[in-house]
Amino acid sequence: MRIDQAVNIEERYLVDVSKRDQSASLFGRTYASPFGISPTGGAGLFRRGADLMLAEAAADANIPYIMSGSSNDSIEAAARVAPNNAWYQLYAANDANVREDMIRRTADAGLDALVLTVDVPVSSKRERNIRNGFANVRGGLFQALSLKPSILLESLTHPGWIVEYLRHGGGTPMLQNWQSYAANGANAEAVYNYSRSIMPYNTQTWRDLEQYRRLFPRNLVVKGIMDPRDALRCAEIGCDGIIVSNHGGRQLDQAPASLDVLPAIHQAVGDKLTVMLDSGVRRGADILIALCLGARFCFMGRPTLYGAAAGGIPGVKKAISIFREEIDLVMGQIGCPSLDQLGPDFLWREDRLRNVQ
Repeated sequence: MRIDQAVNIEERYLVDVSKRDQSASLFGRTYASPFGISPTGGAGLFRRGADLMLAEAAADANIPYIMSGSSNDSIEAAARVAPNNAWYQLYAANDANVREDMIRRTADAGLDALVLTVDVPVSSKRERNIRNGFANVRGGLFQALSLKPSILLESLTHPGWIVEYLRHGGGTPMLQNWQSYAANGANAEAVYNYSRSIMPYNTQTWRDLEQYRRLFPRNLVVKGIMDPRDALRCAEIGCDGIIVSNHGGRQLDQAPASLDVLPAIHQAVGDKLTVMLDSGVRRGADILIALCLGARFCFMGRPTLYGAAAGGIPGVKKAISIFREEIDLVMGQIGCPSLDQLGPDFLWREDRLRNVQ
């Protein structure tokens, strides 16, 4: 369920909203809006170079961009394109040398944050992927695909996209962050298979997180936290932030929505670390609702990925601008000129009428 279908916002009128400010501070930086771009793996499948398109658009809009651990461009390239806006998502490999080197590369590139995703201890049964012939199996990415004829026919209705894709080589895009760890001369499919062979790291524990805290000198964020006890443990270890996320609803069908667990997590950790939210964000109003419930920042992946696939950098910028415009309009409608005024009082509760004096 979308966030704006689960929670209603209250309007307050006769407030001067002629000037509205949606800037937000996070880890000592001030961003133009309270949202950023979530890590979206395999973006190069949808449009070649999409990872750096996302990074460039984020830098231009002054919002954070989290490069996926399954990106088709490199940590170092993201740092060049968006030195003040790029973060890196770590999918920890079961080879200690590989994961420690990726942490070192993130630090050496000067990225402001390392985001450890913890909610993929095993590869889940993603039935939509299976139905569409996009199962995550080994043997070479495109060799393994048996896409439904309807999907292949749909692609033929977008000849411009096909020409653009083929113009950049077609086939399997390289996972550049993993290339140096695979065998010398490994092609894109071999690198893909190598990365799958050492992930997921399903023996990862809190002791590993403690080590990552020692290795990474800047902001350490844990993505995928859905339980207040885990949030408290992250705070005790010294993490700087957590992203409350159910992985876009793609890992466990029976898991609650990230919004459902957000209030309890916020109540448990208070100001011990920065609480952010991901999953289910589709409207500007969704972001404001999450901020009312305790999130300091929100991230979303699908909207900007769709923008990249449809229109490249202009498409990503269009998606960002839609969110900004919606945030601005809703702030004006509810009588909230600045984000620091948001809180539970802006959310409708059924008992509100009984409490009116």
